[in-house]
Amino acid sequence: MIKMEPIGYVASERSEVKDDHWGMVQSKILVNHSFSEESLFEIESFSHVEVIFYFHEVEEDKIIIGARHPRNNEAYPLTGIFAQRGKNRPNRLGLTTARIIKREGLTLFVENLDCIDGTPVLDIKPVMKEFLPKGSITQPTWSHELMKHYW
Repeated sequence: MIKMEPIGYVASERSEVKDDHWGMVQSKILVNHSFSEESLFEIESFSHVEVIFYFHEVEEDKIIIGARHPRNNEAYPLTGIFAQRGKNRPNRLGLTTARIIKREGLTLFVENLDCIDGTPVLDIKPVMKEFLPKGSITQPTWSHELMKHYW
């Protein structure tokens, strides 16, 4: 069995799960005091971090293991849970790239983190160009419509 403990929690002005308008949200990642400040040394020398988090408010009976219409909108095609980024995933893991604003001790101030207040953070990794995809990125047309107001 896999056992994970959060490395910290999100402090955000948003406490309600909503599908859109995350672009100007500024949040704090409060790293647990079981870590020393050294765990974040030089993080502010990067512009962005990838934040892996746990969708803690998704109820067990809402988990999708097959396909659904994204955002339950039948105008979008029936799409497998692993072909979309919805929160009702089997392991309830989320991943977002957030812009670093600053660091103060064990607190990382970020923007564009689509997590609500109290979200458990499982890991933080710096974004490096060498890990970004090579070549062009493709995605279905419907996904552009779905994301139109997200950020």
